[in-house]
Amino acid sequence: MLKEKLLEDLKTAMKDKNIIRKNVVQMVRAAILQVEKDKQIEVTDEQITEIIAKEAKKRRDSIADYEKSGRQDLLDQIKEEITILEEYLPKQLSVEEIEVAVKEIINETGASSMKDMGLVMKTAKEKLGASADGKTINEVAKKLLG
Repeated sequence: MLKEKLLEDLKTAMKDKNIIRKNVVQMVRAAILQVEKDKQIEVTDEQITEIIAKEAKKRRDSIADYEKSGRQDLLDQIKEEITILEEYLPKQLSVEEIEVAVKEIINETGASSMKDMGLVMKTAKEKLGASADGKTINEVAKKLLG
């Protein structure tokens, strides 16, 4: 289970004195614990993957801010954190693979215009999960529906 793997990786990072990896894994474990306490549930591997994907997205979104501020040290750290988080995520689909999947979804749902965007996005997120970024799915769907 992914939760046990995170615990093992945390122990290894602490032994190796790999501070960035330790902090990233601790942050993911804290986010998992927060979800479990808030919803009073035991999270599944799929939910853990979603949590990790959210954390990776937060970091990707912050890259532009760090570039503007000229903080190369923080930029390098964020990129390393993203790399660590991506180790726990399924292989990310290419834009071409996403395009093929979204075309199939459009055909399945009978979507024909931008009015159907919500249905296409909902179905795509369910099918593709954490293997594709929502922003990329959105861009592909807009292109195909528009």
